[in-house]
Amino acid sequence: MHLVRWEPFADLRQVMDRAFEDELRPSLWRGITSQPLMPLDMYQTADEVVVKATIPGINPDDADITIAGDVLTIKAETKAEEENKDTDYFYRERRYGASTRTVSLPGDLQTDKAEASFENGVLTLSIPKAEEVKPKQIKVKAKGIIDSK
Repeated sequence: MHLVRWEPFADLRQVMDRAFEDELRPSLWRGITSQPLMPLDMYQTADEVVVKATIPGINPDDADITIAGDVLTIKAETKAEEENKDTDYFYRERRYGASTRTVSLPGDLQTDKAEASFENGVLTLSIPKAEEVKPKQIKVKAKGIIDSK
């Protein structure tokens, strides 16, 4: 048998810690009940920056993409289906309405040459890098070889 020190506020502290963690953690539930989330990936290659946003259920004409300076804003609206008054739902979790996502882009992009495509609920935006920021390969020239014999 071993003794365990009783700390009356330890349980309360754990409950409070969990409550704050849950409040600060993005959750699917909060995305459904408040403003819908628009998850995205942003990465770069040697020639461009690519942004992929998941926006299921929209018509590509209902997406609005703007770049102002180094700020990208994607707005999309999912139209609600006509509600049938004779329908008794078991679940009603699909989201409808407008959602917006704004992110900062890296500098020195040719935003006027950006291209967007939409396939299977994924919006892909490709923005070419300016020539001056693209990586350049520099060859090293040897000027004589020292013999180490």
